[in-house]
Amino acid sequence: MTDRDEPRQQRVARERKAVLLRLDPAVHDALARWAADDLRSVNAQIDKLLRDALAKAGRTPSGIAPPRPRGRPRTPGDSAE
Repeated sequence: MTDRDEPRQQRVARERKAVLLRLDPAVHDALARWAADDLRSVNAQIDKLLRDALAKAGRTPSGIAPPRPRGRPRTPGDSAE
């Protein structure tokens, strides 16, 4: 099944939303250090923190996509190691 075979509504629902977020520079620096400690990007760290907060508050939406795996996405032709 290719992306073209998937109904458009499901593809749109699966796409990630872009959000402009303004942070105090000190908060960003702290997030960047924390993300580096966890081997994540700042964006991935924010995503994880928000997911954890939603779960803790009992507000995890149904049908939420699992977080993306760590590391660089595979491209066609990459060897599976």
